[in-house]
Amino acid sequence: MSVLDAPAGTGPRTGATTGASVLIPVFARLKLALLRNGLRQSSGRRAVYIASVAGALLIAAGQLVGLILLRGHAHADSVVVLLTAVLALGWAVMPLFFSAGDETLDPTRLVMLPLRPRPLIVALLVSSLIGIGPLFTLCLAAGSVAALAQGAGAVVFAVLAVPLTLLVCVALARAVAAANTRLLTSRKGRDLAVLSGLVIAVGIQVVNFGAQRLGQAGGLSSLDPAADVLRWVPPASAVGSVGSAAEGAYGRAVVQLLSAAAALGVLLWLWRRSLTKLMTAPDGSTTAAAGPDREKSGRAGAGLWALLPEGRTGTVMQRSLRYVARDPKTKAAWVTALAVGLIVPLINAVQGQGTVYFACFASGMLGMQMYNQFGQDTSAFWMVAQTVSSARDAYVELRARALALLLITLPYTVLVAVVTAALLGDWKPLPGVLGLSFALLGAMLATGAVASVRLPYSIPQEGAFKNVAPGQAGLAWISILGGMVAAAVLSAPVIALTITLHVTDRTDWLWLLLPAGAVYGALIAWAGLRLAAPRMALRLPEILTAVSKG
Repeated sequence: MSVLDAPAGTGPRTGATTGASVLIPVFARLKLALLRNGLRQSSGRRAVYIASVAGALLIAAGQLVGLILLRGHAHADSVVVLLTAVLALGWAVMPLFFSAGDETLDPTRLVMLPLRPRPLIVALLVSSLIGIGPLFTLCLAAGSVAALAQGAGAVVFAVLAVPLTLLVCVALARAVAAANTRLLTSRKGRDLAVLSGLVIAVGIQVVNFGAQRLGQAGGLSSLDPAADVLRWVPPASAVGSVGSAAEGAYGRAVVQLLSAAAALGVLLWLWRRSLTKLMTAPDGSTTAAAGPDREKSGRAGAGLWALLPEGRTGTVMQRSLRYVARDPKTKAAWVTALAVGLIVPLINAVQGQGTVYFACFASGMLGMQMYNQFGQDTSAFWMVAQTVSSARDAYVELRARALALLLITLPYTVLVAVVTAALLGDWKPLPGVLGLSFALLGAMLATGAVASVRLPYSIPQEGAFKNVAPGQAGLAWISILGGMVAAAVLSAPVIALTITLHVTDRTDWLWLLLPAGAVYGALIAWAGLRLAAPRMALRLPEILTAVSKG
């Protein structure tokens, strides 16, 4: 009879009798049960999991074949060492952004069980080998050593390096998760999970840029300096030991392999230390908050909030800005827009292939935050609806939300344009770029206000990647895509003027676009708000129903 099958009260009373040999099969079945029960929650989750498994296996198989074909290449050692180091980095940051996807990363769930740290760590380490990530890592490690192993001595080191690399990666993820458990279970931890999409997007851009620079810098030979350092850093040192053994440097290979083994021991010790602290120390994270002398903050009219206008305008602006700072979904949308709006023009500028006009991408990304303004309120929109009794109230509400957005977007748009121009060394079109950006931003504020009133949709609070309630995906796509097309059409006069000045070689007059674009954008935004306000006052019940779903 297993521990899980034993009747209540008949289990071991102390951790002394619960060794690793007993816990390993129990935790392995527990991991499989969590996975199975998670897939039973919905067909969509099953479909996503199956697709992710298939995709991971295809990528792993492709990398395995590619690494084997790399065998004998002059720079194969550098490639596999760097690849292993990047893989370990991914394992280190994974718990910070994807902790919600694996419930076993939170060891505090086991705090009431009579388990000792050492057998618990062994059982958790073995159960952590179940999943897509460990299988992907195993394939990559096997392909890496296969690309380097030449000779009987190198094969011996390869046999030891593969499981050691896998164990170091898994132990690294567990040690990071245990050390940051309090963070991962807090609101800041949920914010990190929501921001994981941004990390992936930025990572793809960095990889793309690195690949292009690699092709321009002389090929794989440019990787050698970094690989010479990383081959001594675990777990890349385990893979590097295979290359050293293939070259006949067995002493160096032993040192590299032992450094990886020592790193595994240190990680297990750090993991055990964090685990012991979590299991025995009280959580005092709320002690200060519950204290009678806690300093009150966030009072209306205090600090920078006192600079906002009086009345409804200032109140609505403050509420919108607090959403940006505190609501995970709103914060994720803003941070993504800010990062992508800066990355795209900067990457192109650094590559020397861009133009200053790419800075307009930032105003487009930030202007999208005006769409679905009421979705972030969710069911709490009823409080807003209670204060809107006329078209004038609706106009002030929409205008205040637009002003809060402009507090961030205007200086950021100027910053992106100036930095892009500085990187390209092309200052002449900068006024025209700013004018075009302001016109585009004003057009998106106008279309965003109309779309928020006519096509509102709910933003579910649960789930890091679920931003639209079921059945409202069509509304979201129509709102965003239709609004972007309409904004481009509304900006056509300024776009046409910009093109005309360039075609006719009158670039000396580009400075006129700055005041013209600013005035035109302000007029378009004012017209859009005026058009949306009466409709909002009439559709308050419909808007509340739409944003309360999910």
